[in-house]
Amino acid sequence: MTKREFKPLGFSLLVLFSILHVLINAQEVENEREFEYAEKSEKGPSKWGKMKKEWSACNQGKMQSPIDLTNRRIPGLWLSDSHNKDLRNYTYRPSNATLTNRGHDIQIRWSGDGGSLAINTTEYRLRYAHWHAPSEHTINGRRYDLELHLVHLTPAGNKIAVVGVLYKIGKPDLFLSKLMSNISSMIDKKGGERNVGVIDPNVIDIRSDRYYRYMGSLTIPPCTEGVVWTINKKVKTVSKDQVKLLRDAVHDYAEANARPLQPHNSRGVYLYGPDITN
Repeated sequence: MTKREFKPLGFSLLVLFSILHVLINAQEVENEREFEYAEKSEKGPSKWGKMKKEWSACNQGKMQSPIDLTNRRIPGLWLSDSHNKDLRNYTYRPSNATLTNRGHDIQIRWSGDGGSLAINTTEYRLRYAHWHAPSEHTINGRRYDLELHLVHLTPAGNKIAVVGVLYKIGKPDLFLSKLMSNISSMIDKKGGERNVGVIDPNVIDIRSDRYYRYMGSLTIPPCTEGVVWTINKKVKTVSKDQVKLLRDAVHDYAEANARPLQPHNSRGVYLYGPDITN
């Protein structure tokens, strides 16, 4: 197989990545009863970092996600006129997958070789994806109806890269359409799993000429930092019924399973693509 790699992202970003070369051993919490999204709850987002020592980054971290993404030139934001085609250069493969209702979200995990992408010569393999409604990231202050996270790990499992896709209400999403019946069967079955056979992640179609990139964190405990975020600037569509199904399938407290926006803290947020002034 010929690997297609992401092109270099510029000297300043290379320096940033080398400084932030951290090992990520902590994965997302699977026990959905350990935390909640309602701010007034004793297990709400503002209290995550105080609930467990290993979750301290949720409150004390300086590179937390999600954040607002903006096209304006402000301190901490750099716009690039790069014509890289990063979100057209990836290699995904159809592979056996399992659908899981984790209570706080619906997740699909590829058990075989789901393919990979590369960032600065580092290979990240596609492992799983899940949905947040409404979106966690915003663009110029606008929050969208849904956000999909495609989570990639290095072969050693110590570094994470996430590709985020935003959705607004419109025509049904083709990828979700293929999973609707399985998700419907998992309503009120928290912790339930379904083997959904061979699923092709290419159906998601993350191709885009424009994308944001920044260094952030997991958006649920333990909120581990050092995650490479790539957010597709192209907003796709999803139907109201599809969003409703994802909300109905999870626990009531997680119907709105989006973590509040986090401070930028002067981080560099890079917008790549042609004609970035539009």
